[in-house]
This record gives sequence, structure tokens and C-alpha cells, in this order.
Amino acid sequence: MWETLVEGGIMMIPLLLCSVLVLALVFDRGFALRRKNVIKPETEKIIEKIQSNVDINMALSLCRENKDTFSNIVNAALETQSSSSQEIKEIIEEQGRQEVRRLEKGLVILETIAGIAPLLGLLGTVLGMIEVFDVITIEGLAKTAALSSGISQALITTVAGLSIGIFALVFYNYFTNKAENLVLEIEKNSSRLLQKIQKF
Repeated sequence: MWETLVEGGIMMIPLLLCSVLVLALVFDRGFALRRKNVIKPETEKIIEKIQSNVDINMALSLCRENKDTFSNIVNAALETQSSSSQEIKEIIEEQGRQEVRRLEKGLVILETIAGIAPLLGLLGTVLGMIEVFDVITIEGLAKTAALSSGISQALITTVAGLSIGIFALVFYNYFTNKAENLVLEIEKNSSRLLQKIQKF
């Protein structure tokens, strides 16, 4: 395995860094975007049970303990419950935008790697082919070992770049879709919360 990486030439260094970064982001987003880490079930349940100001105070206490995305939005809304409906709605939207930024953290990097990894592989391919033509120019077509080394370098970087790019793109799309679904669910729960606050 190590010999294959070495044969890939200098472009394997940035490709290796890209692969490590992709794996780190996949593990990080995989944990951060689990539903129970974004919308805690106990926060959902207590919102369902809100019937009076006493319940609102209980919900506030729970949201201050929990630091998940949805609890932060609920906390912001409940702290300003005495404001007008329009003001509460604006506060929910503002807090929501801040929380969405947290949910999408790192996804831009994942998308960037999905785009540049194949290009880095292509650059390695070009460098490998340049080496092949240099060998042909200096020693002719007789040195097959030297020729195969350059061609091998070209193919290894291409495969590595495409593999990393495909892997990153798949997980970028998966996490983007997951984040969007969670945001829609938060919006639905926030609307229900706003309706309950309006009653009081």
C-alpha cells in the first residue's frame, strides 16, 4: 500500500491530506447531524404538553439544560414570549439561521474536496505523462521500466483523485439532504410552538 502511494508521486501528498480531511468531516457530521443531537425528544414532548405559563417555565428550564439546535430556538422564542407574535417569529427565524449555520458546518469543505480531488488526480496524471515523455526524449522507447513508472504514477493519482472525489460528493449530498430535512422538521415544530405561545 505504502509503495503504491510513493509511486503516485508528489501529488499523492495533497490527495492524502484531502482523504484524511474527508474522513474527519464524515465522522464529525455523521455524529452532529443525528436527529437526537439536533432535536431532542424531551424538548419535543414538553412543547406538546404546553398548556399554561407553568409549562412554559418548565420548557424554558429544559431548553437551558439542553444545548441542541431545536432547544436553542425554543429557548429564544420562550424568553421573548411577552413580545408580539411578529417579533417572536422574527426571533425564531434569526435564531434558526444561526443554528442552520451550525448544522451546515464543514459541508462547504466537503463540497470543495469533491471538486478539487479529481483535479489534483488529473494534475498528477499530467505530471506522470510529462515524466514519460522526458524519458522517451532522453532514452527512447527502449527503457520500458522507466516508461511504466511514469504511466503508473499517472494512473495511481487519477484513481486516488476520483475515489476521494466520489466519496466526498456522496457524503456531501447525504449530509446536505439530512440537514435540510432536519431544518424542515425544526420549522414545523417552531410553527407549532409559536401557535401555542400566541394563546398565552
